[in-house]
Amino acid sequence: MIVVNFKTYKEATGYKATNLARICKRVMEDTGVRVVAVPQVADLRNCEETGSDCWVQHVDAVEQGKNTGWITREDVEEAGAMGTLLNHSEHKLDEEALKKTMGLIGGLAFEACVCAGSVEEAVRVAAMTPDYIAYEPPELVGSREKSVSTEHPDIIEKVVKAVTFPVLVGAGIHSLEDVKVALKLGAKGILVSTDVVLSDGPERELRELATAFVHI
Repeated sequence: MIVVNFKTYKEATGYKATNLARICKRVMEDTGVRVVAVPQVADLRNCEETGSDCWVQHVDAVEQGKNTGWITREDVEEAGAMGTLLNHSEHKLDEEALKKTMGLIGGLAFEACVCAGSVEEAVRVAAMTPDYIAYEPPELVGSREKSVSTEHPDIIEKVVKAVTFPVLVGAGIHSLEDVKVALKLGAKGILVSTDVVLSDGPERELRELATAFVHI
């Protein structure tokens, strides 16, 4: 499984977001590896209409009603989102807010991938029963030189052993070898952004990462 976080990069905004979603769909169809596109909310419907498997980057712990400016699970789900990232290092939530959000979406056919920056945080997150836990050490997020697989393979293994939910690995993943290491240590997928979104050839890069899953 590969989750591609579009963030707010200009290279993944508007019509460029739609193009990137199409790439995610093609790679998934051609390789058999699940690829999830995670656009900004404003681009969600156009990305979903490409047939891509889409999540959103965040939802808020609010229900429908008098909540101007907030993002509800119901709204993004109606627009085609199949899930959400939560607690990314660039959008951290306090524990109570995270628990409340998970309480609103838990048990639904709407996936939640909760990010954690340490083994201890991953264990706390696991108690909230997410669909996936993404281990991302914050100091490596956005890195194009160092990756979690090269810098913290021991912690990847500890996170995998500490929780019973599928673990995704992110932060600096930028090579086929990075993905292979993560998978060998027990991860079920990767969370990427910079390496694909800012690549000179996003489709080429995504296909290369996907080959690691095909040849496990």
